[in-house]
Amino acid sequence: MSAPRQIILLRHGQSEANIDQSIYDRIPDYRIPLTELGISEAKEAGETIRRQLDGQKVCVYVSPYLRAYQTLEALGLGDLVDRVFEEPRLREQDWANFQNPADIAEQKELRNAYGHFFYRFRDGESGSDVYDRISSFLETLYRHWTRPDYAPNSLLVTHGLTMRLFCMRWFHWSVEYFESLNNPENAEIRSLLRDGGHYRLEPGFQQWKPTAPGQTVLQTLQSR
Repeated sequence: MSAPRQIILLRHGQSEANIDQSIYDRIPDYRIPLTELGISEAKEAGETIRRQLDGQKVCVYVSPYLRAYQTLEALGLGDLVDRVFEEPRLREQDWANFQNPADIAEQKELRNAYGHFFYRFRDGESGSDVYDRISSFLETLYRHWTRPDYAPNSLLVTHGLTMRLFCMRWFHWSVEYFESLNNPENAEIRSLLRDGGHYRLEPGFQQWKPTAPGQTVLQTLQSR
């Protein structure tokens, strides 16, 4: 088996933290569950993914976070799933352990000013740290794809920032372009579809400012 027909990226459904940020100071991030709406969103995404698979098998890689596992369960893909790998490198960006909401809110403001790729949360990670572990994960994917019995599709159940950084690494986007992109919404799908020897992304990520995929920080400063 060579590279798969498609690589489907899915953000988890709505979690309790998406509606109540204070939950971070009493429940570990990796144990935060989906809401009822999040489960419904995941079920709807599962219907879309079933149509995309068109009866073909899929190999699944899932973040070890509870909300990712609950999302995968709610997809209801059943016998289309060939194998499931728990993949810690697909986890959410680490912010802290138990988080003080006021402190995290302050750090988010700093991140907005500094840049999402390079800003490192105290006791946590930067976007560039997540990029590095995604690069390591891709090496694992490439090895898996050489197996003759590998399924014709891959599915990654993960988190919004991780999805953007996976695509940044895959398509060799610049940091400036990454900074211009918005996260997908809960339970939104992005698909890398093989077209000959290359992949195209459908749909693309929404941008909050116009930036070309290869635009550098030097070009940005020169255009001001």
